[in-house]
Amino acid sequence: MKNPIEHLNKIFDSRIRLGIMSALMVNESINFNDLKELIQVTDGNLASHLKTLEEATYIKVQKAFIGRKTNTTYSVTKAGEKAFKSHLDALEQMIRSMN
Repeated sequence: MKNPIEHLNKIFDSRIRLGIMSALMVNESINFNDLKELIQVTDGNLASHLKTLEEATYIKVQKAFIGRKTNTTYSVTKAGEKAFKSHLDALEQMIRSMN
């Protein structure tokens, strides 16, 4: 049997990306400012982690205008949901195998 650690996804190694994905798994979508407040990171830091997740096709970005201000919202893709659940399963198996 393969070691569960081999099933961990490197993209989710970052606590910030873990936080983003966790927030998106329980919310249909969330905007940039709410995500920033929730995870407690700077604009630049959050933006770079969101870009990594977007490039991996784990999240999708919607840009809209509210009045004259842009409102950017993020949601998890099917691929992102599957990858994140697999990552969590691997973590769970790792924890169980330590007993």
